[in-house]
Amino acid sequence: MERSSPHEVSLLLRACSGGDKAALDKLMPVVYDELHRRAHRYMVHERAGATLQTTALVNEAYLRLVDLKRIDWQDRTHFFAVAATFMRRILVDFARSRSYQKRGGEAQKVSIDPALLPSPEAGVDMIAIDQALTALAEFDPRKARVVELRFFGGMSEDETAGVLQVSRETVKRDWRLAKLWLLHRLSEGGKA
Repeated sequence: MERSSPHEVSLLLRACSGGDKAALDKLMPVVYDELHRRAHRYMVHERAGATLQTTALVNEAYLRLVDLKRIDWQDRTHFFAVAATFMRRILVDFARSRSYQKRGGEAQKVSIDPALLPSPEAGVDMIAIDQALTALAEFDPRKARVVELRFFGGMSEDETAGVLQVSRETVKRDWRLAKLWLLHRLSEGGKA
């Protein structure tokens, strides 16, 4: 599919905000590829064997986005910033659900030979990242938002700067410091 212009997306979003149903129908194909690309960039970091697929993440995020009533979409960047927030929430909810299932959920316990179990793969612990990001937001909300936009939303430095209305250098500095803080927090098991 041919890439759409940011101006076209912004016009469609504003029309959707005004209640134009035809604009909503035109919006999906225009933003779907971009949402998929951003979600895929995140999903490559997920644990091996994750059952949530990129397409499912995109579809769920899109459904939540179009279900929003009375949102005044400012532009394409605003749309993708909100999408990043929804993707984070979906991924954290999915990780919590998966964790619940690993602990047994409501399932009946069955003995399994440990030698038959695969070794745990290195990957992203979404719940730990969410907890660390929430802790970061308590004392520096902007740095937490930079992480959310860059990590979950796949936004560039320039796009992130536009959403937050700060300079690109501020985003670079916040991104670097937030990554260091989160790395320290995660390596300490959340005690930092």
